[in-house]
Amino acid sequence: MTEKEFNECVTSYADNVYRFILKNLRHEEDARDVVQTAFEKLWRNRGEVETGKSKSYLFTIAYHQMIDHIRKVKRVQLRDEFREESKVTESSATGLKKVLERALARLNETQRSLVLLKDYEGYSYEEIGQITGLNESQVKVYLHRARIQLKNYLVSLEKLI
Repeated sequence: MTEKEFNECVTSYADNVYRFILKNLRHEEDARDVVQTAFEKLWRNRGEVETGKSKSYLFTIAYHQMIDHIRKVKRVQLRDEFREESKVTESSATGLKKVLERALARLNETQRSLVLLKDYEGYSYEEIGQITGLNESQVKVYLHRARIQLKNYLVSLEKLI
């Protein structure tokens, strides 16, 4: 492919390739970057590309560049998400502790005691029964109801956020 044929290729196919990439990426600047890189690769490999096959070659390169771009953007987004999630500060831990305390405060005294004994202290149902004077079935039922209340409260908070 000569320089003149390359320029004709740019004139003939640039808009089509750009529209194709833009419809997939939905971001103008990224689409321009992908198309520019595709034409750059076509220019570098112009000696190996037949003029009659330049359109399909160009679309193939653009498509692969687009896929690479999408993969790269996903990796960057995931890394950012991990970074933000991994930043656990004392204030967020303190805030979480306050939310849990408020949730526990909404339970009645028996339910709160059961949750604390089972989930914080790690006692078995039988041991909790002995401590509270309840039978094992009552412990399971009251604990189940308490967890449902906690879940509903925490879910309602999550909806507000």
